[in-house]
Amino acid sequence: MAAGQVLQQIIAKSQKELLAEWLASQTADGATRPDLMKESELREQCREFLALLAEAARTGDLENVSGSAWAPVHEFLGGISRSRAIQGFSPAETATFVFSLKQPLFSRLRSEVSEGKALADEFWVTTVLLDRLGVYTIEIYQKTREEVIARQQQELLELSTPVVNLWKDILALPLIGTLDSARTQVVMESLLQKIVETGAAIAIIDITGVPTVDTLVAQHLLKTVAAARLMGADCIISGIRPQIAQTIVHLGVDLGSVITKATLADAFLIALKRTQSALPKGLGS
Repeated sequence: MAAGQVLQQIIAKSQKELLAEWLASQTADGATRPDLMKESELREQCREFLALLAEAARTGDLENVSGSAWAPVHEFLGGISRSRAIQGFSPAETATFVFSLKQPLFSRLRSEVSEGKALADEFWVTTVLLDRLGVYTIEIYQKTREEVIARQQQELLELSTPVVNLWKDILALPLIGTLDSARTQVVMESLLQKIVETGAAIAIIDITGVPTVDTLVAQHLLKTVAAARLMGADCIISGIRPQIAQTIVHLGVDLGSVITKATLADAFLIALKRTQSALPKGLGS
């Protein structure tokens, strides 16, 4: 009998028994998370996986899980991995869903195969099969986590670059933290979108919360100013502290075409004058 045939028979004929033993194995390994998933849901996932595994083992090659017969198994495991990554399962808990099936399968192989070499061959086929499926599960889990982290980073960038409608025709963009290329793109998009929505004539970019200004940061600021001008809005940069002014001069960055002010209040007064808006009470007196 060729290696793997006994495994195929066990998966096909003993699904009910395997399901019970597999659930017990997962509980023993600490892979179940009652706080994240009901026992009934886990049982249904295990039952569906065993059914798909039995069909793939019957029609496909146990040593080639990349074949078309294994596509439904991969699709199912991909869904499991993605949902668990989002739910908050750990990588180990996710991988154990597949790897914990080894113990019940090995136990049944021992009872079905008595000859040493044949048993070793069956063990090897089973190990390779579940290891490959387990590795695939982890790959999808990791990819999903990376996508979640990237999306969260993007959302944080958007939250950290609010464009405020400060006054009629005047926008304010307070920047806090490091200004890198990725964040500059978000800043530009947020500012330009707000200019389109409001028709503002002046945008104040406040860098009081930017810890350092180097050549790259200055270039990012100039790009943002240029983009706003193309949309018909002038920019004022506020928050130019003495040390930042010295750094900009030392770096030889030309901000001569941009109005700069030490404080947001000073920049606001300039913006009011340029838009010919009435000064709020208490300002400019």
